[in-house]
Amino acid sequence: MTGDQITIFALLGGVLVFFVWGRWRYDMVAFVALLVAVILGLIPVPQAFLGFGHPATVTVALVLIISRALSNSGVVDIAAQRVTAFGRTVAAHIGLMGGLAAALSAVMNNVGALALLMPVELQAAARQKRPAAQVLMPLSFASILGGLVTLIGTPPNIIIANFRAETAGAPFAMFDFAPVGGVTAVVGVLFVALIGWRLIPKERLDTISGEALFDLEDYVAEAKVPEGAEIVGQKVRDLDEVAEKHQVTVLGLIRGGKRLAGMARREVIRKGDLLVIEGGATDIDKLVTALKVEYVGVEGSKASLLKTEDIALMEVAVPPGSRAEGRNAQNLRLRYRYGVNLLAISRQGKPFRERVQNVEILAGDVLLLQGTADDLPEVVNRLGLLPLAGRGLQVGKRSQAGICVGIFAVAIAAAAMGVLALPIALACAAAVVVLLGIVPLRDVYHSIDWSVIVLLGAMIPIGAALESTGGTQLIAGALVDLSAGLPAVVVLVLLMVVTMTLSDIMNNAATAVVAAPIAVSVANTLGVNPDAFLMAVAIGASCAFLTPIGHQNNTLIMGPGGYHFGDYWRMGLPLEILIVLVSTPMILWVWPL
Repeated sequence: MTGDQITIFALLGGVLVFFVWGRWRYDMVAFVALLVAVILGLIPVPQAFLGFGHPATVTVALVLIISRALSNSGVVDIAAQRVTAFGRTVAAHIGLMGGLAAALSAVMNNVGALALLMPVELQAAARQKRPAAQVLMPLSFASILGGLVTLIGTPPNIIIANFRAETAGAPFAMFDFAPVGGVTAVVGVLFVALIGWRLIPKERLDTISGEALFDLEDYVAEAKVPEGAEIVGQKVRDLDEVAEKHQVTVLGLIRGGKRLAGMARREVIRKGDLLVIEGGATDIDKLVTALKVEYVGVEGSKASLLKTEDIALMEVAVPPGSRAEGRNAQNLRLRYRYGVNLLAISRQGKPFRERVQNVEILAGDVLLLQGTADDLPEVVNRLGLLPLAGRGLQVGKRSQAGICVGIFAVAIAAAAMGVLALPIALACAAAVVVLLGIVPLRDVYHSIDWSVIVLLGAMIPIGAALESTGGTQLIAGALVDLSAGLPAVVVLVLLMVVTMTLSDIMNNAATAVVAAPIAVSVANTLGVNPDAFLMAVAIGASCAFLTPIGHQNNTLIMGPGGYHFGDYWRMGLPLEILIVLVSTPMILWVWPL
């Protein structure tokens, strides 16, 4: 190996280690790796940031904006309401919801599809008294499978298509993925509906049963302010420092038997007022002693004190890349900056509240937030969190749904017929939905998952460096030598399995960037059709079912479903084996070697 090859392999190895470690966000890891590659001379300076203007990167961003339009227009709400309208057996329900998730994921971002369907699924589970863990993993897997069907269904397909344009002169078209991906998706959804959900560990089914994740009744107390207390004359918000010191939250004020509006943070405390306090029982006692107020205690149902007409509670999931990930309530300054209280966190189905303000928030957690009914949804949106309660279909949404679907259909038709290049067609559609107000201008940039954009922008030049240094040919030669004397189809299967394994431990887009040039190099070495090998990479990169870190959807369901890291492979391993068995003959039939 040359010095440059050793360096690029070492760099990619370090990237993989940091991806698996998960301590730093994958977009930051990729961007730092890009800078290191430029400094070491592996990537010429003029090419350092070409990845951010690459057609694949731009297309992914546009798909995310259109996904927000489909969400805002109520298309998903209308479809979900019809699917969940009737009670059915577990298998039939999972099959219908999984089919809907797969269909939506074929035309919109699959993370967005899951985020929209998950609240609907949780509500259906509560109505039908089914464990959330029983239905959320099948829903996640089905949404991932749906991305296999079209060019825009998942970032790996977009990357593969654009790489083909660079090597063969023309990209894969919108529905070139459909014959292989469609059959694979249908078989996969049938598997999770008929067999897969039965493989979920029984103990998870007993952890969460469609009921609330949090029961705060024993953690809310009242404390009466006696005459002469030092806090008389202070404002409620002046108690924040001492409350945080004792790891509790002052939620509001009761005066004359009536809860004052909001959280009464600007209200001056008077003699005889009742402070509403939330926290651990021991911590509440300590605060009562410190403030020299009279402990009333927890008598009867105090959870109602958390909600009034203008105060709301909201359960939200933390997706990868949200502003809350890796920070705690104090770092986020939830109370000071947003006027929101973090009451509790549920992690892997287990709620805890002790010292919750100092707990580092992780992707997959479920948070219980309290704030004003008007402000809380906006705060949740700004933080990039996902509500677990249904939004309800707003007035006028049905007409917007038809318009949005029409705009999207015209764009897809224009791209499919070659009238416009796909990025241009999607850009036109995105501009129209913004001009019509389906996606407000203020939400355009919030619609884009910038962590994915940065990841792609950084990894595309690194993938090019792997190819330009000869590293791709070296890996391809090793694979061919490893399978010497075996049919080309065995090499194809081996490449798919290796890609699938990498996708289980690192981002699927990054996997596609690295594996695509290897696929073409292997095919050229064997003298066979490169398209077949690119399709194998597309399938393998998108099918991450063994771990919660391989795909954002798997991370997103971890908290609401109460899953543990080792739960995914029980359904995921047989599903991945089935996908290899189904997709391989389909590739050989549609894209013969």
